[in-house]
Amino acid sequence: MVWTRKDLLGLDDLSREEIELILSTADSFKEVSSRQIKKVPALRGKTVVNLFYEPSTRTRVSFEVAAKRLSADVINIETETSSVKKGETLIDTGTNIQALNADIIVIRHNYSGAAMMLARHLNISVVNAGDGWHEHPTQALLDMFTLKEKLGKIDGLKVSIVGDIAHSRVARSNIWGLIKLGAEVTVCAPEILIPPAIEEMGVRVSYDIDEALHDADAVNVLRMQFERDGQNAFPKQVEYFKNFGITKERLQKAKKNIIVMHPGPLNRGIEISSEVADGANSVILEQVTNGIAVRMAVLFLVAQGEGQEK
Repeated sequence: MVWTRKDLLGLDDLSREEIELILSTADSFKEVSSRQIKKVPALRGKTVVNLFYEPSTRTRVSFEVAAKRLSADVINIETETSSVKKGETLIDTGTNIQALNADIIVIRHNYSGAAMMLARHLNISVVNAGDGWHEHPTQALLDMFTLKEKLGKIDGLKVSIVGDIAHSRVARSNIWGLIKLGAEVTVCAPEILIPPAIEEMGVRVSYDIDEALHDADAVNVLRMQFERDGQNAFPKQVEYFKNFGITKERLQKAKKNIIVMHPGPLNRGIEISSEVADGANSVILEQVTNGIAVRMAVLFLVAQGEGQEK
């Protein structure tokens, strides 16, 4: 198929074929990172602007590396030192970036729907690098890319997502993508961290971590977002680790070759033990590496789609 979208805003509205196209394109780009000269001229002459309204290390640097390996020019806008601090709106910031003849804006924002709103007002491409509690599409894509690379397929896999489901944009994007590619998804967390009616997304809900791990081919461990706990309703850190933490003892009851993933940053000793995070089942650093190839694919495809989408 041919990519025609100018934007990547989420996985909810993508087809299985579009997701597979991104993954196959990423597969071809991964080889670039193993070369002595890690560059291709695919986006030479294009300008990519990283517009991040929230702190980020992995995602922002990954997009920057991806764009530079495609030979694009990269501009990083720190909103703490930009006109945003003077009251400039998101749309005004976006239209000014467009007026500077940039080609792609990669945006992370603390409000759900911010990327979509920006895309509706601009002719240039917008890539969602995480918006509120809504979606984080490139994280889910790199998670799926890693799963396929390690296990050879996604169709038919059993994947458990464990942790702060309620506040996780990573969980939502993974659920949309995994189910579209034929995986069976279980979400597991304390009841307060399970969103109402999440079963309507096609997942199974478990409140028992050992049961959720028992037949799983992979477990994606989410960061506990204690900063969201305005009412002090979350389990305490020690309590959470005791009941839901991913430990060596728990993995011994699961499949021998279960894949352990984490989008980062890690809270060691809260959602995952160091022994597991650094152990043989962990692919956490491989996820980081694969994020470059996936984001190269996304930037390349939206650049081709610009002007084609109706």
